Amino acid sequence: GEDAFRQMEREVATELATLSGLVTTGGRMMLDDHCAQVLGSKGRVFCLHASVEEIQRRYAADSQGPVRPLLASSEEDELLKLYAERSEAYSQFEQILTDGKSVDEVVEQIRTLLSDG
Repeated sequence: GEDAFRQMEREVATELATLSGLVTTGGRMMLDDHCAQVLGSKGRVFCLHASVEEIQRRYAADSQGPVRPLLASSEEDELLKLYAERSEAYSQFEQILTDGKSVDEVVEQIRTLLSDG
């Protein structure tokens, strides 16, 4: 179940913290205090975020259909609730707004931030 999955995430975060390089995770992983602490203690953590409107636009344009269970509901109030719940936890990390940006633009922004120290 979900508890076992979250425990596996903690174990993976602990292992990843021993490595060097770039690590990308799903959004839920960094909501876990243990995962955020171990990964944040070993390097910089960037939170890629988008406005609710942008999330809705991307989700509607996804040709694979509803592949994200927490977004499967078309109810905007559910998305707003989820966004609010996660925003507070994510705010502890450096923020990168992705609205209207290409993947290359986001990568370049991260590269710039890393080179600036």
